[in-house]
Amino acid sequence: MIVRANGRLGPIEWATAGRPLPGERECGDQPLAIGIDCDAALFGVIDGLGHGPEAAAAAVRAVETLQRAAGERIEVLVQLCHRVLTGTRGVAMTLARVDFESHTLSWTGVGNVSADLVVKDVTGIHIRSSVRLAAGIVGYRIPEIRPAQVVSLRAGDLIVITTDGIDEDHLDHIDFATPATAIAEEMLAKHAKESDDAMVLAARHRGTLK
Repeated sequence: MIVRANGRLGPIEWATAGRPLPGERECGDQPLAIGIDCDAALFGVIDGLGHGPEAAAAAVRAVETLQRAAGERIEVLVQLCHRVLTGTRGVAMTLARVDFESHTLSWTGVGNVSADLVVKDVTGIHIRSSVRLAAGIVGYRIPEIRPAQVVSLRAGDLIVITTDGIDEDHLDHIDFATPATAIAEEMLAKHAKESDDAMVLAARHRGTLK
């Protein structure tokens, strides 16, 4: 069962594609895409530890917490989730905030949810920046959260956030001519592991506000 969602937040066209571990119904990998006062957007992917109902319950609780407090700094959001998830299985998570006016991307992560800023030029596809991940489990033990990385964001740039249910070579053959929906679905179809839940979030800067 593939779970899909997509939309547009300011200049950002986004899409997600995910599925639970084959043979299971509940997915412990959950995406997040929220507009913040027309000035910014918060994206993220949360990976409940393991798979099955307990992993899904932890991830959904994190998403609900983030939805209620989306306007906070992302470092604060990680700490809020850590408190709320005490007693659950815990999650790995990466959050990325795009500020439309300053054309910046701020991001941070705990655990193994990877995120990359991918660009294309005449020489090919390149990773311009990758999120700095801290070791830990949100809800169990996290390090002191350092200030989020801030990088510039330009028209055409692509943010890709994936759980560890996606193969590491998922960025090798991105078709930048296709929309975010096609990018996310192709990554899931070609790179999802059979041994875990899987989730992809792709967010493309289209250069103009909707």
